[in-house]
Amino acid sequence: MDITGASAIVTGGASGIGAASARLLAARGAKVVIADLQEDKGNELADEIGGAFCKVDVTNTDDIINAVEMAKSIGPVRVLVNSAGIGWAQRTVGKDGSYESAANLDRFKRVIAINLIGSFDCIRLAATAMSVTEPLEYGERGAIVNIASVAAFDGQIGQASYSASKGGIVGLTLPVARDLAAIGVRVNTVAPGLIDTPIYGEGENSEAFKANLQKGVLFPQRLGFQEELASMVVECITNSYMNAETIRVDGGIRMPPK
Repeated sequence: MDITGASAIVTGGASGIGAASARLLAARGAKVVIADLQEDKGNELADEIGGAFCKVDVTNTDDIINAVEMAKSIGPVRVLVNSAGIGWAQRTVGKDGSYESAANLDRFKRVIAINLIGSFDCIRLAATAMSVTEPLEYGERGAIVNIASVAAFDGQIGQASYSASKGGIVGLTLPVARDLAAIGVRVNTVAPGLIDTPIYGEGENSEAFKANLQKGVLFPQRLGFQEELASMVVECITNSYMNAETIRVDGGIRMPPK
């Protein structure tokens, strides 16, 4: 699919994998709307790549609609990358046997609300805009890529909420792809492994922590680069025969229990 001149919405696009994807999409000719809560970083990146920034909380439907409308104003909406997400880790049961020490249910709901429900809300609204976009060759109107995680398959101790949210993304990929085939929109999911992002911090302690993490990577034995994930995201968008798949990009890692 040729994305030259098309508009692309990237949630969580101000940093990490989202930012790397936004840069690569822009380099391929797309007009990118960075949908994020980080105004400073979002505006800075939008200026860098010739795109636009829209302040978006993916748990707020009106915010998502604003981003879609912004995308419509700058080009035909053909791309959505769902990269917004949060993590949370806590054991299911506390050590003292009290109900109060059990996993925080509100935090569990929050992770699901952002990572899973927010992603689906973005899908249904962006796909609605794509449904009235002029079709390309073979009736293609657009492509959606969700960012999941290997935690969807190899969730570690304490990752119940995060793994459930990402497992939900994997689970909806096929049925939504089947659904949106009727309007010429493809849906794929990329499941990253351990990616070197600012979440790990900087400095000597950070480097030591990352060195320990990468021991479980099969090959190459290092953390993944954000650009490597972005490359797969863009391939899923531009390769018109990629549909209804979840692809692990993880160096062959299989996460241990903890």
